[in-house]
Amino acid sequence: MTDLAARYTAARQIASTAGALALDYFRKWDQLTIDVKGHQDFVSEADRNVELAVRAALAQTFPDDGIVGEEDEARPGSSGYTWVIDPIDGTTNFINGIPQWCVIIACVHQGQTVIGVVHDPVHDEMHHARLGAGAFCNDRPIRCTAKTSLQEGSLGVGFSARTRSGGIKALVNLATDAGTVFWRNGSGGLSLAYVATGRILGYVEEHMNAWDFLAGHLIVAEAGGRVEPVNADDAIANGGRVVVAGAAVFDAVHALAEAAYDG
Repeated sequence: MTDLAARYTAARQIASTAGALALDYFRKWDQLTIDVKGHQDFVSEADRNVELAVRAALAQTFPDDGIVGEEDEARPGSSGYTWVIDPIDGTTNFINGIPQWCVIIACVHQGQTVIGVVHDPVHDEMHHARLGAGAFCNDRPIRCTAKTSLQEGSLGVGFSARTRSGGIKALVNLATDAGTVFWRNGSGGLSLAYVATGRILGYVEEHMNAWDFLAGHLIVAEAGGRVEPVNADDAIANGGRVVVAGAAVFDAVHALAEAAYDG
């Protein structure tokens, strides 16, 4: 088994185990200990403990790999591979008992995302891809929408307190004027997976952290969609804008983002 194939298999296994742990916490969501990191930015004991479990599994299996996660310090590596993880994407949903959250694991090599896993344990859906090998939901191949008009479906939108509110307000207005339905579920990672499965036309967010979007970015691209290019190493350092969509509507979605965020 090649290095990449071994990591791909391990990523899915670790995501499944982490998802089961997170689901146990979710079933007692109203008893969780919650801390506030910032405006609309929460962390629970579930986030911390799930990340610790993922880090431990990765460190044991691939001790020379780097690890970057949302809730703890980055761990440098020497292999050239870096894991980028979000233990629970959609924490606000999670801590309020809303079943729209996921476990995200990505692997980066030489500035490129080579593995992406977005696991939704509530609905038993694991979206995953390996560079050059297609995208899947569980064992089923998935494809982005083939629709050609924004009026034929919904556009996912995201927002965080890291950015000004004017951008999302402009985007929603522009999307409405374009005849599409704007849609937000509170989990950018899960929204990207929904683009890859063709459930929504595309997804736009002015700024996302690497652990939120690198996995989904790859899954969309491997599902035949188009993505605004990003260097994964730069994203780990700085985050970035995310624009993805089915191939036939990408230009229209990208135009909305450019207009909303002033290019």
